[in-house]
Amino acid sequence: MNAILDNFSNPALLFFLLGIIASQVKSDLQIPETSAKFISVYLLMSIGFKGGQELIHAHAGLKVLAYSMIGIASAFCFPLISFRILKKRMGVDNAAAIAASYGSVSAVTFITAIAFLDEKNVPYGSFMIAAMALMEVPAIIVGVYMVNRNSINQSRATFSSILKHAFTNGSVFLLIGSLIIGMMTSDKQADGIRPFTTDIFKGFLTVFLLDMGLSAGRQLKGLWRNGPFVLAFSILTPIIQGITLMTISSLIIHEPGNLFLMGVLGASASYIAVPAAMRQAVPNADPGIYLPMALGMTFPFNIIVGLPMYWFVASSL
Repeated sequence: MNAILDNFSNPALLFFLLGIIASQVKSDLQIPETSAKFISVYLLMSIGFKGGQELIHAHAGLKVLAYSMIGIASAFCFPLISFRILKKRMGVDNAAAIAASYGSVSAVTFITAIAFLDEKNVPYGSFMIAAMALMEVPAIIVGVYMVNRNSINQSRATFSSILKHAFTNGSVFLLIGSLIIGMMTSDKQADGIRPFTTDIFKGFLTVFLLDMGLSAGRQLKGLWRNGPFVLAFSILTPIIQGITLMTISSLIIHEPGNLFLMGVLGASASYIAVPAAMRQAVPNADPGIYLPMALGMTFPFNIIVGLPMYWFVASSL
């Protein structure tokens, strides 16, 4: 509880809550769309570049492989379990889209989690960024597979086109590309852009979370129409997945920071990459269901309550 209360002194969280309140009282406060996109690009580029820089000095090849394998396995298994739970209640298309969303990851949640660790001066491995990038795609593959397997409708996008879309998705492509560029850049050259990649990071993150609060608040209406089951799934799924993944990962991961980030990846839900892919692959799925679940409920829960909770579990394990 103390960790949750301490989280409320974080200006990034407070601006996120301000955005939610502004949307609920119908304020005309808004972040220009072009500015929000620029900040999103900046955050992904910065975290990828810094991760690449740290990764090239870490010499953690086996850790990258081991941690990535755990993450990829969870990104395949979690959506399969969710699909079975959701299929009868939500239908094949909606179940596949929701399962894919909760099997994939949220880059913004991950970036906020890194800022959370930085505030506490807790070390973590830069290779976790690579694990996050690799966890984006498997859930999309599972979602498309489950639809094709359970539906007689053949007018679907081809599997190869969905796979290409997943790998070329802007956020995934930029993150992996920035990671590679960071690995290729010398220390002297990296120091030259450090004010851009590091010094202004927290300020841009705060503005971005204000915009995310506005977006999350606007999505809340769509949640109430779908009943208590959807609300319960949006809260319980991240808790169960996050704690489960941390518990399994603790068998080989012993650093609290890395364990925490693994839990955050298991708990987060995609509201950018997966919805974009699902609109193409599963056009009959209702984005008015799976998008508000991920953005309107799970994302705020993770930012406000989840991060301190997962940190407590990671520290205990």
